[in-house]
Formats: sequence, structure tokens, C-alpha cells
Amino acid sequence: MRKLLLVGCAALILGGSAAAVASQTPRNETFRMLELFGDVLGIVEQAYVVPVDNKKLIEAALSGMMSALDPHSNYLAPKAFGDLRERTEGQYSGVGLTISSDGSLVKVVSPMDESPAARAGVQAGDVISAIDGQSAAGLTVSDVSDKLRGAVGTSVKVTFLRDGEEPREVELTREVIKVESVTGRLEGDYGYLRVSTFNENTGRELTETINRLKAEKPGIKGYVLDLRNNGGGLLTAAIAVSDAFLESGEIVSQRGRKPTDIERWAAAPGDLTGGLPVAVLINYGSASASEIVAGALKDQERATVVGLTSFGKGSVQTVIPLRGGNDGALSITTARYYTPSGRSIQKIGIEPDLEVARSEAEARIVSRSSFIYSEAAYSTALDSSIGAERRGPHTPREAPGTEHDKDDDYQLKRALDVLKAGGDLSKLPAPPSTVVVTDPDAPKVEVKSED
Repeated sequence: MRKLLLVGCAALILGGSAAAVASQTPRNETFRMLELFGDVLGIVEQAYVVPVDNKKLIEAALSGMMSALDPHSNYLAPKAFGDLRERTEGQYSGVGLTISSDGSLVKVVSPMDESPAARAGVQAGDVISAIDGQSAAGLTVSDVSDKLRGAVGTSVKVTFLRDGEEPREVELTREVIKVESVTGRLEGDYGYLRVSTFNENTGRELTETINRLKAEKPGIKGYVLDLRNNGGGLLTAAIAVSDAFLESGEIVSQRGRKPTDIERWAAAPGDLTGGLPVAVLINYGSASASEIVAGALKDQERATVVGLTSFGKGSVQTVIPLRGGNDGALSITTARYYTPSGRSIQKIGIEPDLEVARSEAEARIVSRSSFIYSEAAYSTALDSSIGAERRGPHTPREAPGTEHDKDDDYQLKRALDVLKAGGDLSKLPAPPSTVVVTDPDAPKVEVKSED
């Protein structure tokens, strides 16, 4: 009787997945494997050396099943589902990291602006190897997230691994991460718009910031939209940001399993900037929603993209609550994103029109394949579906040399140069002599050596 109850439990929990794969796997084979699951659960319950928690075992099985699909499909236990809703609403308590799994590792996708993690120098691609002295090997993203979050004012010690460097333990004090997704300021005659994440407030905050800058500078001449280290967020927010700079045309499409599973989103009339020049800043920490915006503005020839090739996360995750969210939710990949020209973002990313590294060290990362952190580095990543591949290791076109002021944001400077040239790269001023130029077609400049 016990065995039959366990089998029934497994069928109840996994029945939705069984139905989804019935067209590919004979029904009798599917139910045979579900019975096997029940058998294994029963054996573990009765024979394991210490008593087990069946609920935890089943949740672990669900997590394993989802993670076998791709890096972004996962099972969210009730607490993790609640945490996700808090983040999209714009406030929670923690250290300010966007993280993802890479096999048995958990890596940083991006640190949030002005968060404890960002102030401690955590970077995209850093591996979390230990938390409070305990190894993080084998922990899921939800496990790590639970350990990093906690009461305001409490501390957590996190050990980070970075290619080419010794392990670094950092003590981070948790605080309320109230995500102000959009900030802005004037840079001379131009507006600087920083979008740090895409949440429910982003569209409204962007509109307010643009209007404020126009009031402060009635003769404003253009805008830099900074999406660097923005790990993404809500699709609706990405559409709203793109729409703010477009009068018409497609923003993004998503395509699912069937040829008929296509959805498209287009801009509504009304460019908030009045058609002024726009430069978009991206890097390998710009993912998902950031790539939708950069791809839309680039393909619609509305903006010049400056920086480094983005992360390449072009898959769509749909969050499906289980039993009203009482049993958590599934975050499952249901489609791929495509830019207006039909290019897949997945595993490829958005390539800049002007490739510029922020520092000499960042240029070395791009030039060494083992150091590049991107969607393409995941062994279980979904393919691009169009046969294209991400550009391999290479030296960026421009990178500051050793004499360049480290506090000077060179990528932002070049984005402003693009605006001053009206978006015409042929009119772009030659880079300063402290910058290394590697593109053979770029203007030749003298590179100074260190004294």
C-alpha cells in the first residue's frame, strides 16, 4: 500500500510534465518511469541511513528535472517564488546579486548598482565558491539566494573565484535593496540615462527621468542609455524602454516550439526624445531585457551601440504558479527572443557598432576564451536556432592603455563622442594616445608607454 501511495504521489506531482512529453515518449514508457520514481523514493525512505524528508527529496527531484533542460529553467519552491515576486516589485533585503547556475557552480550575472556586492568589487562572471566558510559546490541558485538573503544589518562572508586571481573572501552586510531602476544626469549638452534593472517601475521612472533632464536642459542634444551590467528583468519593462525611443516598428518577437507560436511587439507613436541621437552602452554583463532594448534600437537604426558584446541570454522564461503558488512555481523556457531583423539573441548576444573595452584588463578578458562569461559558456544552453555563433576570442577595437585614468569612464566618453558626431562613426574623433587601437581600419594613433 505504501508503495502505491508513493507512486500516486509521483504521478500527481509530475503528471503535468508527463502530459507535456507524451507526444515524444510512448505513454506506457512515461508511466513506467514515474513508477520507477516512486520505487526509488520508497527505497530511500525505508533504507537510507537516517530518516529523510520526502518533501525535500521531491523538491530536489523537481529542481534536477528542470535544470537538466537549460540553465534558466528551474523549480521555485514557495519561498523562492515569493522572493522572485519581491525582486520584480523592486525591493528586498540582501546583498544585491543577480546569479545563475552553471553546472554545479553558481555564478554572478551582474551586481546591482550601489549594492553591498557592487561596492565590494564583485563582477559579472565571479563564481561563488563558499558562503560563511561552507562550500557552495552543488548548491542550487535558490540555495545560494536563501543563504545570501537575511535580516538588514546582518553579515555574510562570501568567497568569490575569478579567473586568473586568488580566491577572495568578502564580508557583505545585508541591506534593503530598493532598486531604483532608472537614474539620470546631464553630461554637458547630453543626457545620461542609467537603467540598472527592468522591473515594474522602469517604464514610469524612465519617462520621469527624461522629462526632468529636458526641463533642466531645454536644448539637450542627445542621450546615452547605459545598460552595462544590467542582468535583465521583465519583458514588459524592456518593451516600455524601447518604445520610449521609437516612433514605430517592431521591438521584439518571441517564437516557441511550433511555427505558429509567434508573438510580436511594436512601438506606439511618440518618441519621448524627439528623435535626438541615442547611444546605447552594453557589456558582457548586459543580458536578457537589456539585449532586447539594445537589439531593437540597433536594428531600427535608432541608436549606435557602444561597448562589448552582450551576454547572449535570448530565451523566454514563463513563470507558472503551481496550485496558485502554494506549491511554488515553474520557471520554464518557452520561447526564444529575436530582434526586429530576425536575429536570435540566444548564445550570440548583441554586437556593438563601436567595440570599446572599459579597461586594459577587460580587453584581456575578451581576448581569452576561458575568461569570457556568456550564455554560450553554459554546457546546457539552448542553441540559437539560426546556426549563428558568438564571436570568438579577439582583442577589442579600442581599450584604454596603462596611462589612462582608471576613474575615467572611457566607454561613456566614446558614447558621448558618438553623439557629438551625430551617430556617424566615420566622423568620430580619433581616440586619445593613451588608448590602444587594434582595428586595422581604425585611425592610427601613437600609444604611449609607461614612464
